[in-house]
Amino acid sequence: MKIFYLTLFLLVACTRSGVALDTPAVPLQWQRIELGRETGKYVFSVYANRPMQADMSRIKRVVVIQHGLQRNGSDYFNSAIKLLAASGMPMDNVLLIAPNFFATTDVGEEGLQGLPFWRVMGWPSGDDSISVPRLSSFQVYDDLLMLVANRKRFPSLASIVLVGHSDGGAFVQRYAALNKIHKKVQATGVDLRYVIANSPSYLYFTHERPSRHGFAAYENASCPGFNDYRYGIDKIIPYAGNRSGQHLFKHYADRDVTYLLGSEDKDPNHRLLDKSCGAEAQGSNHLKRGLAYIRYERYLDNNLIKLKHRAYEVIGVGHNYEEMFAAKCATAVIFGVTEEKNHSGAVCRDLN
Repeated sequence: MKIFYLTLFLLVACTRSGVALDTPAVPLQWQRIELGRETGKYVFSVYANRPMQADMSRIKRVVVIQHGLQRNGSDYFNSAIKLLAASGMPMDNVLLIAPNFFATTDVGEEGLQGLPFWRVMGWPSGDDSISVPRLSSFQVYDDLLMLVANRKRFPSLASIVLVGHSDGGAFVQRYAALNKIHKKVQATGVDLRYVIANSPSYLYFTHERPSRHGFAAYENASCPGFNDYRYGIDKIIPYAGNRSGQHLFKHYADRDVTYLLGSEDKDPNHRLLDKSCGAEAQGSNHLKRGLAYIRYERYLDNNLIKLKHRAYEVIGVGHNYEEMFAAKCATAVIFGVTEEKNHSGAVCRDLN
């Protein structure tokens, strides 16, 4: 995968009905940023709509958009910047960040010297990097969040939204469930939200899986590792610590999570569908797995915990991140744009 400097020309002119694209803006580039504490600093790669060293005093919302298995952060960033322009939100009040993880297949590519690398399927699960320093991909997000939650640099910041589609959605879902930094970010007065779109699988907190009559203990001799992490909490990664499924679910339920499911994302042979037996135990396609997981959360909750989760089915859309994030319900939660002002995005069906 080649990394190149991305030059975008944003064409922005405000109108009463929205934003027309006709005025060039400052070109934007892939950036290296320094993350971590003093004793463990490292360099990471992001796309952003302004230099990360710039004055951030006017930033009110940070949107972090996570690429999928293809590690194409530039494509996700390009789509997000167009959505931001079309949203009518003041451009200087929003910081867009698209982190870019690199895998073993990227080693040796020009311009990647000094950056961390993960196994191809390692970074979406929060695994440790194969390069030095060894760090979980979830630790990268911890460090990134603490960077933008710094009140000295971001005095006006009100909210951070983490967004992912496909394996990027799987990443955000596991991170939302496992991270221990959520309350630390909120303690700065910043609202932290998670948006998960068309994930190929989900983290289950018990040995139960969807059945004909709800949920039941999963018994399949041909899939003994069905509850191993990334699908369940057996053999979970060190980042998660020694916490029970009940403990993890309680904390996850209390976090602001939005699920977006494409109504047409139901191809059982889709090239990006996880076809491992652990994933198949959750359903036969992206849509079925998402719908089952929404029911599973409510089954675990049993009215004992007030879930802070919402779910929407995006009508007429399949496994397409651009159309998913352009949907009326998506732009509302990502950018705070009312659905009435989104004239072209797909309609959503409320599953709450």
